[in-house]
Amino acid sequence: MCHVIVTCRSMLWTLLSIVVAFAELIAFMSADWLIGKAKPSSSEEVDNRMGGQQEPYRPTLGIYGRCTRISHMQFSRRDTLCGPYAENFSEIASGFWQATAIFLAMGIMILCTVAFVSVFTMCVQSIMKKSIFNVCGLLQGIAGLFLILGLILYPAGWGCQKAISYCGPYASAYKLGDCSLGWAFYTAIGGTVLTFICAVFSAQAEIATSSDKVQEEIEEGKSLICLL
Repeated sequence: MCHVIVTCRSMLWTLLSIVVAFAELIAFMSADWLIGKAKPSSSEEVDNRMGGQQEPYRPTLGIYGRCTRISHMQFSRRDTLCGPYAENFSEIASGFWQATAIFLAMGIMILCTVAFVSVFTMCVQSIMKKSIFNVCGLLQGIAGLFLILGLILYPAGWGCQKAISYCGPYASAYKLGDCSLGWAFYTAIGGTVLTFICAVFSAQAEIATSSDKVQEEIEEGKSLICLL
Protein backbone atom coordinates (compact mmCIF):
# COMPACT_ATOMS: atom_id res chain seq x y z
CA MET A 1 0.00 0.00 0.00
CA CYS A 2 1.36 3.43 -0.96
CA HIS A 3 1.47 5.92 1.88
CA VAL A 4 1.64 9.61 0.98
CA ILE A 5 3.77 11.23 3.67
CA VAL A 6 4.08 15.01 3.74
CA THR A 7 6.00 16.88 6.42
CA CYS A 8 7.27 20.45 6.59
CA ARG A 9 10.89 19.32 6.47
CA SER A 10 10.44 16.94 3.56
CA MET A 11 8.46 19.52 1.56
CA LEU A 12 11.05 22.22 2.29
CA TRP A 13 13.84 19.90 1.11
CA THR A 14 11.90 19.10 -2.07
CA LEU A 15 11.28 22.77 -2.86
CA LEU A 16 14.91 23.71 -2.17
CA SER A 17 16.11 20.86 -4.40
CA ILE A 18 13.96 22.11 -7.28
CA VAL A 19 15.00 25.75 -6.77
CA VAL A 20 18.71 24.85 -6.66
CA ALA A 21 18.51 22.80 -9.86
CA PHE A 22 16.74 25.59 -11.75
CA ALA A 23 19.06 28.28 -10.39
CA GLU A 24 22.18 26.43 -11.51
CA LEU A 25 20.68 25.61 -14.90
CA ILE A 26 19.67 29.23 -15.56
CA ALA A 27 23.08 30.51 -14.44
CA PHE A 28 24.90 28.03 -16.67
CA MET A 29 22.86 29.04 -19.73
CA SER A 30 23.18 32.77 -19.08
CA ALA A 31 25.69 35.05 -20.80
CA ASP A 32 25.93 37.32 -17.73
CA TRP A 33 29.02 35.80 -16.12
CA LEU A 34 31.31 38.69 -17.05
CA ILE A 35 30.24 42.27 -17.66
CA GLY A 36 32.69 43.82 -20.10
CA LYS A 37 34.12 47.31 -20.17
CA ALA A 38 31.89 50.03 -21.58
CA LYS A 39 32.03 50.30 -25.36
CA PRO A 40 30.02 53.26 -26.66
CA SER A 41 28.68 52.70 -30.15
CA SER A 42 28.81 55.31 -32.87
CA SER A 43 25.14 56.18 -32.36
CA GLU A 44 25.73 56.64 -28.63
CA GLU A 45 28.61 58.98 -29.40
CA VAL A 46 26.18 61.01 -31.51
CA ASP A 47 23.72 61.08 -28.61
CA ASN A 48 26.47 62.31 -26.26
CA ARG A 49 27.43 65.12 -28.65
CA MET A 50 23.78 66.14 -28.76
CA GLY A 51 23.63 66.33 -25.00
CA GLY A 52 22.20 62.90 -24.30
CA GLN A 53 22.85 61.29 -20.92
CA GLN A 54 22.64 57.63 -21.94
CA GLU A 55 25.35 55.45 -20.43
CA PRO A 56 27.54 53.33 -22.71
CA TYR A 57 26.43 49.76 -23.14
CA ARG A 58 28.47 47.06 -21.40
CA PRO A 59 28.51 43.71 -23.27
CA THR A 60 28.36 40.47 -21.32
CA LEU A 61 30.22 37.20 -21.74
CA GLY A 62 29.27 33.76 -20.48
CA ILE A 63 30.96 30.38 -20.57
CA TYR A 64 29.81 29.72 -24.12
CA GLY A 65 27.53 32.68 -24.94
CA ARG A 66 27.63 36.46 -25.17
CA CYS A 67 25.40 39.51 -25.43
CA THR A 68 26.32 42.62 -27.42
CA ARG A 69 24.50 45.62 -28.85
CA ILE A 70 24.03 46.36 -32.52
CA SER A 71 23.15 49.94 -33.40
CA HIS A 72 21.03 51.02 -36.37
CA MET A 73 22.07 54.56 -37.21
CA GLN A 74 19.29 55.24 -39.67
CA PHE A 75 16.59 54.50 -37.08
CA SER A 76 18.51 55.51 -33.92
CA ARG A 77 17.59 52.07 -32.66
CA ARG A 78 19.71 49.59 -30.73
CA ASP A 79 19.22 45.84 -30.62
CA THR A 80 20.81 43.57 -28.04
CA LEU A 81 21.98 40.36 -29.67
CA CYS A 82 22.49 37.35 -27.41
CA GLY A 83 23.55 33.86 -28.38
CA PRO A 84 26.38 31.33 -28.28
CA TYR A 85 29.71 32.46 -29.64
CA ALA A 86 30.87 28.84 -29.79
CA GLU A 87 29.16 26.59 -32.33
CA ASN A 88 30.61 23.47 -30.71
CA PHE A 89 32.39 22.49 -27.52
CA SER A 90 35.90 22.87 -28.95
CA GLU A 91 35.22 26.54 -29.78
CA ILE A 92 34.69 27.54 -26.15
CA ALA A 93 37.22 30.31 -25.55
CA SER A 94 39.39 28.62 -22.91
CA GLY A 95 40.34 25.12 -21.90
CA PHE A 96 39.53 26.12 -18.33
CA TRP A 97 36.05 27.18 -19.43
CA GLN A 98 35.64 23.86 -21.23
CA ALA A 99 36.45 22.10 -17.94
CA THR A 100 34.07 24.46 -16.15
CA ALA A 101 31.31 23.58 -18.61
CA ILE A 102 31.91 19.84 -18.05
CA PHE A 103 31.89 20.04 -14.24
CA LEU A 104 28.88 22.37 -14.10
CA ALA A 105 26.95 20.24 -16.59
CA MET A 106 27.64 17.10 -14.54
CA GLY A 107 26.58 18.81 -11.33
CA ILE A 108 23.43 20.23 -12.90
CA MET A 109 22.46 16.86 -14.39
CA ILE A 110 22.69 15.31 -10.92
CA LEU A 111 20.72 18.17 -9.36
CA CYS A 112 17.98 17.93 -11.98
CA THR A 113 17.74 14.17 -11.42
CA VAL A 114 17.45 14.66 -7.66
CA ALA A 115 14.85 17.42 -8.15
CA PHE A 116 12.78 15.06 -10.31
CA VAL A 117 13.08 12.20 -7.81
CA SER A 118 12.32 14.47 -4.84
CA VAL A 119 8.79 15.03 -6.14
CA PHE A 120 8.05 11.32 -5.68
CA THR A 121 9.46 11.08 -2.15
CA MET A 122 5.97 11.76 -0.82
CA CYS A 123 5.00 8.26 -2.01
CA VAL A 124 8.33 6.42 -2.07
CA GLN A 125 10.66 6.83 0.89
CA SER A 126 13.10 3.99 0.23
CA ILE A 127 14.78 2.16 -2.63
CA MET A 128 16.19 -1.33 -2.05
CA LYS A 129 15.83 -0.76 1.71
CA LYS A 130 17.89 2.45 1.51
CA SER A 131 16.40 5.81 2.37
CA ILE A 132 15.77 7.80 -0.80
CA PHE A 133 16.49 10.98 1.15
CA ASN A 134 19.95 9.78 2.15
CA VAL A 135 20.73 8.67 -1.41
CA CYS A 136 19.59 12.01 -2.82
CA GLY A 137 21.53 13.88 -0.16
CA LEU A 138 24.69 11.99 -1.12
CA LEU A 139 24.11 12.81 -4.78
CA GLN A 140 23.61 16.47 -3.92
CA GLY A 141 26.90 16.47 -2.05
CA ILE A 142 28.65 15.00 -5.10
CA ALA A 143 26.96 17.57 -7.35
CA GLY A 144 28.16 20.33 -5.03
CA LEU A 145 31.76 19.13 -5.41
CA PHE A 146 31.43 19.23 -9.21
CA LEU A 147 30.04 22.76 -9.00
CA ILE A 148 32.90 23.90 -6.77
CA LEU A 149 35.47 22.51 -9.19
CA GLY A 150 33.79 24.31 -12.08
CA LEU A 151 33.63 27.64 -10.23
CA ILE A 152 37.29 27.38 -9.16
CA LEU A 153 38.44 26.70 -12.72
CA TYR A 154 36.30 29.42 -14.31
CA PRO A 155 38.43 32.45 -13.22
CA ALA A 156 41.55 30.72 -14.56
CA GLY A 157 40.16 31.32 -18.04
CA TRP A 158 39.98 35.10 -17.70
CA GLY A 159 43.29 35.38 -19.51
CA CYS A 160 41.97 33.92 -22.76
CA GLN A 161 41.77 36.10 -25.85
CA LYS A 162 37.97 36.23 -25.74
CA ALA A 163 37.96 37.54 -22.18
CA ILE A 164 40.72 40.06 -22.97
CA SER A 165 38.63 41.46 -25.84
CA TYR A 166 35.86 42.14 -23.32
CA CYS A 167 37.90 43.04 -20.24
CA GLY A 168 40.92 44.84 -21.68
CA PRO A 169 44.64 43.98 -21.84
CA TYR A 170 45.04 43.79 -18.07
CA ALA A 171 42.75 40.78 -17.75
CA SER A 172 44.49 37.54 -16.85
CA ALA A 173 43.88 34.39 -14.84
CA TYR A 174 41.95 35.33 -11.67
CA LYS A 175 42.21 39.05 -12.62
CA LEU A 176 39.12 40.70 -14.08
CA GLY A 177 40.79 43.69 -15.69
CA ASP A 178 38.07 46.15 -16.71
CA CYS A 179 35.27 43.59 -16.29
CA SER A 180 33.00 42.92 -13.35
CA LEU A 181 31.20 39.77 -12.33
CA GLY A 182 27.60 39.34 -13.48
CA TRP A 183 24.59 37.95 -11.69
CA ALA A 184 25.01 34.48 -13.23
CA PHE A 185 28.32 33.91 -11.43
CA TYR A 186 26.85 34.93 -8.09
CA THR A 187 23.77 32.81 -8.74
CA ALA A 188 26.01 29.80 -9.41
CA ILE A 189 27.84 30.41 -6.13
CA GLY A 190 24.59 30.81 -4.21
CA GLY A 191 23.22 27.67 -5.81
CA THR A 192 26.34 25.75 -4.81
CA VAL A 193 25.95 26.83 -1.18
CA LEU A 194 22.28 25.83 -1.24
CA THR A 195 23.25 22.48 -2.77
CA PHE A 196 25.25 21.58 0.33
CA ILE A 197 22.47 22.89 2.57
CA CYS A 198 20.08 20.57 0.73
CA ALA A 199 22.48 17.66 1.15
CA VAL A 200 22.57 18.23 4.91
CA PHE A 201 18.85 18.94 5.18
CA SER A 202 17.99 15.67 3.42
CA ALA A 203 18.84 13.89 6.68
CA GLN A 204 16.21 15.98 8.47
CA ALA A 205 13.68 15.12 5.78
CA GLU A 206 14.42 11.42 6.29
CA ILE A 207 14.01 11.75 10.07
CA ALA A 208 10.70 13.58 9.66
CA THR A 209 9.19 10.94 7.37
CA SER A 210 10.31 7.99 9.53
CA SER A 211 9.39 9.39 12.94
CA ASP A 212 7.34 7.50 15.50
CA LYS A 213 4.37 9.75 14.85
CA VAL A 214 4.40 8.79 11.16
CA GLN A 215 4.56 5.10 12.08
CA GLU A 216 1.57 5.53 14.37
CA GLU A 217 -0.41 7.10 11.54
CA ILE A 218 0.52 4.19 9.24
CA GLU A 219 -0.55 1.62 11.85
CA GLU A 220 -3.89 3.38 12.10
CA GLY A 221 -4.41 2.65 8.41
CA LYS A 222 -4.09 6.17 7.08
CA SER A 223 -2.82 6.50 3.50
CA LEU A 224 -2.42 10.29 3.56
CA ILE A 225 -0.22 11.56 6.37
CA CYS A 226 0.44 15.28 6.83
CA LEU A 227 2.56 16.35 9.77
CA LEU A 228 4.22 19.56 10.84
